[in-house]
Amino acid sequence: MSNRLHFDAVVIGAGFAGMFMLQRLRELGLRTRVLEAGSDVGGTWYWNRYPGARCDVESMEYSYSFDGALQQEWEWSERYSAQPEILKYAQYVADRFELRKDIQFQTKVVSAKWSEKASRWTVLTDTGERFECQFLITAVGCLSLPNRPKFPGDDEFAGQIYHTGLWPKAPVDFRGKRVGVIGTGSSAIQLVPLVAKDADRLFVFQRTPNYSLPAKNRKLDPVAVNRYKSRYDVYRRLARKAAVGIAAFPTPIKSALEVDDVERDLTYTHAWSAGSTGFSRAYIDIIRDEEANLTAAEFARARIRDAVKNKKVAEKLVPTYPIGTKRLCLDTGYFETFDRPNVDLVDVRSDPIVSLTREGLRTVSAEYALDAIVFATGFDAVTGPLQAIDIRNQFDQALSEKWKEGPQTYLGLMTSGFKNLFMITGPGSPSILVNVFVAIEQHVEWITQCLTHMRQENKSVIDAEETAERHWREEVDAIANRTLLAKANSWYVGANIEGKPRVFLPYAGGMAEYTAVCERVVAEGYSGFQMS
Repeated sequence: MSNRLHFDAVVIGAGFAGMFMLQRLRELGLRTRVLEAGSDVGGTWYWNRYPGARCDVESMEYSYSFDGALQQEWEWSERYSAQPEILKYAQYVADRFELRKDIQFQTKVVSAKWSEKASRWTVLTDTGERFECQFLITAVGCLSLPNRPKFPGDDEFAGQIYHTGLWPKAPVDFRGKRVGVIGTGSSAIQLVPLVAKDADRLFVFQRTPNYSLPAKNRKLDPVAVNRYKSRYDVYRRLARKAAVGIAAFPTPIKSALEVDDVERDLTYTHAWSAGSTGFSRAYIDIIRDEEANLTAAEFARARIRDAVKNKKVAEKLVPTYPIGTKRLCLDTGYFETFDRPNVDLVDVRSDPIVSLTREGLRTVSAEYALDAIVFATGFDAVTGPLQAIDIRNQFDQALSEKWKEGPQTYLGLMTSGFKNLFMITGPGSPSILVNVFVAIEQHVEWITQCLTHMRQENKSVIDAEETAERHWREEVDAIANRTLLAKANSWYVGANIEGKPRVFLPYAGGMAEYTAVCERVVAEGYSGFQMS
């Protein structure tokens, strides 16, 4: 195809960010097309269909707040919703607001180029179509480009290979099979207990053990749900003011070092029993101070040791890095799974994977016969999905070239030199460190307000200033360096991707503080931005 399709705005991605952006652009009267690689809405929850896939933010808060009737009529069944239910919610929203008529599915964006002369973007898809638009808005998600490590012999393996982030729609049957799971991050922690129940033999290949708390998931009580819904507006306001965008999380006021051992142990016991990632917020300095962090880490390590009867295996499952500096996980029986007779833990830090073979997988010291291999190896986070698209400015500079030493953005919303390109939850915004629904809604509302202002001021082009962008990068770095977050080898700094520059990707100052900065920028007449 060579046809050109003209729109006021093109949105890349039909996950929760893309759908809300579309709804707001419609209200502005902008002719919009959303381009989505999948065959339906849902984003993360469309692609991540692996057994056990579940949210780690409570369902009542992991949802849109922009429409009062929507949040009253939708019914969640569990405290932490599973992937099928979250996908149904996304589909329900798409149907309720008739969003699909402006979404083009099974269409992957390949490139985008800004024309200074026309003041428009030309967007090319893998279908050969060309879309021209005034505004290009990326809603590609922070965890949407799967990281699939390559090993010698990749093409030789005769069995099935899966990645948790690209799971097939049809159910996968592991009954009676020998399965290898590579990785022990969030996806593996959810997946492993369920695969272990079906597989004849399960080998879990672990490089770095992870902290995880019992999720204490349960069916929701209808009476409690109705009571919550009656105060939904209160909880939504609290979430907006909370550092991590979650109303249920405590706001710590004490240091872990200012209380005695008895009080501290009681606090940690209560936080652990709550079944929440808010454990790392039990005290104000857990993420800031190594000594304070050690008190929480030692408590968690003791709980892991308690959960596993095989003490030799238990020690391999105990993390040594500061708690909370990598994603804190929730599980249902993960550690206990390693006491099953059909489950083996393989430490690939001391015995690295050498290659795949026709029959399975080989480490330095052993060979494992496998029928299926699951890569639970995460994503090229935050910047990966953006840099996977060939986005170029008027000087033919690629976004990936500009960001070769690390991402440069102003507020995580725009990057200087790429006019009329907005990013929802881009690098330099709270994104992955907070409840993503709060982050999405705040960004979409800011972009909507900005576009409204441009129309009122008769402006058609906006760009971020280089100076503002540089100062924001310095601010993001400075805040991260005041914590322990930037020191860990996590995907927050790109440590899981070979050759990726080590830069702390999100803004760690909290959702409330970030929102205040964005509001101040607007109050100052969009300081740091140039409009023409």
